Amino acid sequence: MNNSKKKMRVLITASTFPRFIGDTEPRFIFDLAKELMRYCDVTVLVPSDGHAPKREKMEGVKVIRYRYFPIKRFETLCYPGAIVPRIKEKKSRALLVPFLFLSLWLNVRRYEKRFDLVNAHWIIPQGIIQGFCRSKYMITGHGADVTSLNKGIVKALKKRALKNASLVTAVSNDLSLAISKMYGISDIPIQPMGCNVRAFSPDNRVDGYFGQSDKKSVLFVGRLAEKKGVTYLIEAMKSVDAVLYIAGDGPLLDVLKKQAAELGDKVVFLGAKTHEELPQIYASADVFVAPSVTAKDGDKEGFGLVILEALASGVPVIASRSGGIVDLIRNEENGLLVPEKDSQAIGECINRVLADKELAGRLTKNGMDTAAGYDYRVVAKNYYEMYKKVLDDSGEEG
Repeated sequence: MNNSKKKMRVLITASTFPRFIGDTEPRFIFDLAKELMRYCDVTVLVPSDGHAPKREKMEGVKVIRYRYFPIKRFETLCYPGAIVPRIKEKKSRALLVPFLFLSLWLNVRRYEKRFDLVNAHWIIPQGIIQGFCRSKYMITGHGADVTSLNKGIVKALKKRALKNASLVTAVSNDLSLAISKMYGISDIPIQPMGCNVRAFSPDNRVDGYFGQSDKKSVLFVGRLAEKKGVTYLIEAMKSVDAVLYIAGDGPLLDVLKKQAAELGDKVVFLGAKTHEELPQIYASADVFVAPSVTAKDGDKEGFGLVILEALASGVPVIASRSGGIVDLIRNEENGLLVPEKDSQAIGECINRVLADKELAGRLTKNGMDTAAGYDYRVVAKNYYEMYKKVLDDSGEEG
């Protein structure tokens, strides 16, 4: 057998991943893994949900889910949502963190010898644990894993993991600069996650989809958490003659519903939507708004994948100048940018887009051109090139 013909073997570790096809959990790691299969033999290692199978192939992607607590019904740290928000929602979940760390370490040590390289997505916990394992690894920083928990022992563990990594990448320039400033890591490639432009398209539009009669539709998609800034969008709707549709769930749902009650039928909560439902929802909207802010704990938008999906769907986008969003949106060219927490500016921009067909058309065309450059076929090829560089530098590939 000619070993040179073998595909590179890559283990991807992550803590956010769909539990099943049709899940409402973010699927960007899944989509990346699917496209990487063109170049690599990929396996994804993620925490158990207590219900999803321990091992399976999801559309060809090999998935291993590790148990991290003896009692299944207590495995509630990672789903739905992300680890830090889950702990904020219920403080007792913090007791599960040591079990998760230990189980991840045991499972990486169990499987790592089968792979040429490990790509740890998120510094916490995947990157930290990888720093205590033997395999060659790369860390990808996504957002709160970079900007939060930067004190004491956690900061020391993050620094150790980053320093020992063969390569550190970030999904935005903002995060790359933050890692460099806090941890002294240089030469950090910036590679955002992507979008399947074959799935998200203006061809999915259904006129009157929301049943809003002759009213224009304003759309928000995302987790209802502080950094998403939805409260400022709801406030902005007071000056807009349209209906706001909010697709998503999260810890602020009840608070936001209470705020929206005074606006009557101008705000509609759609609940969490699956990946399969979203293409039609995006394309059927008249304008998309991402009013993200910097949260009190420093967490902010890593990149803004929902913005990318909206651009690909042919919807004019309005977004905050927050975190990695400014890497994607160029003001007045492929979208409109507003200051964080500025409800008045959000309202004015929505009214501009709804009233000016020329502006909406220009933003839509340029937005679709932008999205094409972030298709997962492009992103996966870039990841493969980074993997090759890591192995080339070690003399293991070439």
